[in-house]
Amino acid sequence: MHQPEDQAAGIEIALWQYSKNEGDRNRWMQSLSADERERAATYRFERDRTSFIAGRYLLRRLLSVHTGTSPGKLLLSPDNRGKLRLEGRERPQFSLANTDGLVAVAVASACDHLGIDCERADTEIEAAAVDSYCSAGERRWLAELPASERGRAAAALWTLKESHLKALGVGLREDPRNVAFSWKDGIPVMVDGGDRDRQWHHRLVESGSQHVVALAACSQSGFPGISTCLFQDDSMPSE
Repeated sequence: MHQPEDQAAGIEIALWQYSKNEGDRNRWMQSLSADERERAATYRFERDRTSFIAGRYLLRRLLSVHTGTSPGKLLLSPDNRGKLRLEGRERPQFSLANTDGLVAVAVASACDHLGIDCERADTEIEAAAVDSYCSAGERRWLAELPASERGRAAAALWTLKESHLKALGVGLREDPRNVAFSWKDGIPVMVDGGDRDRQWHHRLVESGSQHVVALAACSQSGFPGISTCLFQDDSMPSE
């Protein structure tokens, strides 16, 4: 969806190191739809189930603030590419990512595309996996880094690519090697991602934890203002 060029873009990012307490998880479930609760029940491992529930809970809390609709009444459904949309509304754009221990949600106005991704910084990435998603130039850059920095840098590249592909709504149906990054003044810059006339902006977001978080946004109105907060769940516990 194309947004008006004269409207300033703004992005709100919420990061949540959620509790793994069963009582909290049951309380969050009350805000989820019946379909979401059914999906949560299909997860084999408790950590994955908790991560999914926490993600949908945080997403609904943030969208509720932006729309004025209570979290449990928001209608969310996937489009034909599987990207989650808010039914009946053109705005805001949003994106959700979760990994063990962290949920990240981005909500934006005046953005054509928006994607966020997060991964643990200590994730071990094998050389074959790096070859499968990094361009030749990125692999050379990684090889030149000290061994102690290589793992986090590889995770950063992965999250940057994943956030961009999520923003486009294509996911890993697109070869991530086709979306390549270099660095300019410490900021990631896409060097081979197609759609060169579009105004893409990419950032690594400070998470305050052992996670790497990346944001991708396409805005025709220039660099979007970005605010980041650490979410604190202030809802009352269930009786």
